Amino acid sequence: MSVLQVYSSLSSSSPRATISHTLQSIAGAPPINPHSCKELIQLIIDDLQAVIINGSPSRLIRDDALSALSAVKGLGKIPQCAQVLASVPNLKCLMTLAIQLETAPDASNEALKCVANTLLLNELARTRLLSKEIDGGNICVDLLQKSATPENTFLSSRILFLCTASPHQSASFIESIVETKRTHFPGKGTILDVIALKLDDLIASMKAGTKMSRDAMTDLLKLTFNLLVHYPKLAPSELQSPAITSSSVDQKVMGDFWNSRLDGILPPLVRAFHTIPLSSPNPLTSPLTHIIHSLITIPVDASSRVIWFGTRPHSHSTTPQPSSPESTTSSLTGSGHDNQSTPKEPKARHIERAISSVISAGRRSFCRSSRSASPSAADCASRAYELLDTTLAHFLPGDIDPDDPAVRDLCKIDGDTSLDEIVCPLVLLITRFCLGDDDAKTRIRQWLVPENLDRTHPLEKRADLLGRCLRLLASVYHSRLKDAMGEMLYAMCDSNATTLAGYFGYGNVAGFLFHKGVVSAPPVSAASGAPPTTASGLPINPITGTVEHPSETIDMTDEEKEHEAEKLFVLFDRLEKTGALPPSQNPYRKAFQEGKMG
Repeated sequence: MSVLQVYSSLSSSSPRATISHTLQSIAGAPPINPHSCKELIQLIIDDLQAVIINGSPSRLIRDDALSALSAVKGLGKIPQCAQVLASVPNLKCLMTLAIQLETAPDASNEALKCVANTLLLNELARTRLLSKEIDGGNICVDLLQKSATPENTFLSSRILFLCTASPHQSASFIESIVETKRTHFPGKGTILDVIALKLDDLIASMKAGTKMSRDAMTDLLKLTFNLLVHYPKLAPSELQSPAITSSSVDQKVMGDFWNSRLDGILPPLVRAFHTIPLSSPNPLTSPLTHIIHSLITIPVDASSRVIWFGTRPHSHSTTPQPSSPESTTSSLTGSGHDNQSTPKEPKARHIERAISSVISAGRRSFCRSSRSASPSAADCASRAYELLDTTLAHFLPGDIDPDDPAVRDLCKIDGDTSLDEIVCPLVLLITRFCLGDDDAKTRIRQWLVPENLDRTHPLEKRADLLGRCLRLLASVYHSRLKDAMGEMLYAMCDSNATTLAGYFGYGNVAGFLFHKGVVSAPPVSAASGAPPTTASGLPINPITGTVEHPSETIDMTDEEKEHEAEKLFVLFDRLEKTGALPPSQNPYRKAFQEGKMG
């Protein structure tokens, strides 16, 4: 006898043990036959509707709700059954069950799990859930507000995240929850105030090691990201740069537009960025990565710099000084600032579009403030720098080549991912800091290339953050991170090619500058701000970025001279093949074409 036949044969007079056993067997091993599955799941939903919602006789009683909903959840993982649950009457039934079973939290959560799974498998269900007939979106916002455990927060956040994934399907709902004040919420706040409250609650839960707190934080941040990305595209929003053309207004890119209604989300995100417990040895894991994704969408300007960076005067220390109890130096393993460090949603498209948006010359109209600000408990520049230092020290230990296969293998240990995906968002955030605030830019640059930097050895060979950044500029495999890193260093150097070459040596940045349209070494300029000499007064070679020693007359045999010439030929040939040097600028090629070499 099939499971469908067994369940259909049950009645209100059947032994409770038999009913319970049947429901458990359905939850544990759903039938394979699609037709019987669809019929069975509808029978169980109808029985739950009758006994819980309508108060009518049924083969089930109220105490069977948890087992019955577990069976529905198991069946709902089958695509054909998900189609059954995706109907308006069934979605409405599940949402009503979630509300009416609030006194039985496990059963209420099981109903929400059924809804979440259905939305994941059936996109049409997302639009239906938001319909006026169900009003599931607002119900979930209320559930999120009232949530008392991380599991409650996780489930309501997951449903809202799925419902807001596509602005075309949920535009009016997104606008409504961002703009509408919830009368029964303290202070009559909007969804952003609810999110802020829950973020703070979840930080405490994560510190206490509460079950599901990390998952809840992750999905709450996914919802936050959707709102921050989509709302400025839907509502009249402020253009962040006059350089954006009218054609691009029709296809707004993340970060190009901002709406002041979203301002209140920055403080809780910054608090989370600073105080969330970090994983080790790689701190860039969920939910921190989702915090960074959200922060990238928020403008860095004079009005918000007190939240981003703090306001106390400081002396531009060459070492970031985290001052919160959860300081990065204590929570990040293996990080340091003496330049001697020791060793599921499609994010890539958003990151690539954001990078291309940020790197366009003059793209942003960030307010550049000349006021000083000290690294404080809210100094995001210091925090981001620490995270980048620690993360790259983990994935690129010592002076390893970023294109070494061992690096790719290390990235895949915690999942099938890449260094591009892991690090690019953080690099983009630091780039925004450099573009948006002069003080932050100056401090970040001094941390990376302090005045007392040891320039007696090749900069790109250093086993610290500076060396790793420069080696990434020559990476072939990590193309997106290579571009993002170049833009970060460029922004750090006032978006000036001469300054960039002055700090890091033209040889290290030639490839990046070539792709920016600078095909030859920029002229040395005293006004560039880059140091012409070391702190001890030794001249810096503009090509290598290292100390330039006085040339000495060296007696060489013809054979030795030929050998050195071959080495130079190979070097220039390599630069030409990698795109760092255009063929027209290759002295050996020019000499050959002019007949000066046989």
